[in-house]
Amino acid sequence: MRGTIWCLHGAVGMADDWRGFSVPGWSVKRVDLWRFLDCCPMSMPAFGEALNEEARATPDRKVLLGYSMGGRLALHALLAGGPWEAGVVVSAHPGLRDEQERADRRARDAEWAAKAIRGDWSEFLSAWNDQGVLRSSGKSAPVFDEPSRRRLELRRQAVARSFMDWTLGEQEALEGELDKIECPLLWVAGEQDEKFRTLAESVAARVPSLQLRLAEDAGHRVPWEVPEAFSQKVGEFLEGLDS
Repeated sequence: MRGTIWCLHGAVGMADDWRGFSVPGWSVKRVDLWRFLDCCPMSMPAFGEALNEEARATPDRKVLLGYSMGGRLALHALLAGGPWEAGVVVSAHPGLRDEQERADRRARDAEWAAKAIRGDWSEFLSAWNDQGVLRSSGKSAPVFDEPSRRRLELRRQAVARSFMDWTLGEQEALEGELDKIECPLLWVAGEQDEKFRTLAESVAARVPSLQLRLAEDAGHRVPWEVPEAFSQKVGEFLEGLDS
C-alpha cells in the first residue's frame, strides 16, 4: 500500500459513510468525528491539532480527505501543519466573511442542535435531508438509508454539539489562508451544486496551486452520488504525488 487516506464525514454523517470508497493502492481510514465531541466541547482549531497528533503516531504516508463539515475540519488540520502528504476537500465552505452572516448561521445551527438533542429523531433526519443543498443533484433517491441514520441517535449529544462547536458561524474565513497549506490540495464540487461550485471556483482563483475538479451529474454529496467518478478523480490526483 502507498499509504492511508483519512476520511472525515459530513454533518449528521457517520464514519461508515466511507465504506464503499476506495482508491487502488491506498488503504482507507474512516474517522468517527463524533468521538472528538463525546466528552466535551472542541473548537475546530483544537480538532485540527488533535487529529494531527493522532496521525503523527502512525508511520505511513497520509492523505486527509474531508466532505462538507469534514472538509472544513480538514482545512483546519491542514493549516495546522499536520503530517499530511496531500489534502482533498469536497463540497466545503471556506468560511463566511460577514459577521452578521456568521451570527445568523450560529442562530440557525443552534436550532438544529436543539432538534438533534431534544426532538423526534426521525423528524430531525427528515428535515435535515429535505434541505435544498442536499437535493441539488435533483435525484429523488436518498443517498443514505434511514436505518443507518437511525443508529446515529445513540450519538445525538455529539451531533448536537457539532452544530454549536463546528458551525460555519464559528469558523474564521479561511479563503485568504489556504495558500499557506504546504501540501498539494484537491478541491472537488458537484457541477449541479451551484453554491458550492461557485465557492470552489472562487477558492481556486485565489490559490493557483490548488487543483479544482467539478463532478458531472453530481450535487452536494459527490462521493456518494457519483462514487466511481469521485474515486477516479481522487486516484488521478494521488498519482500525481509520485510523478
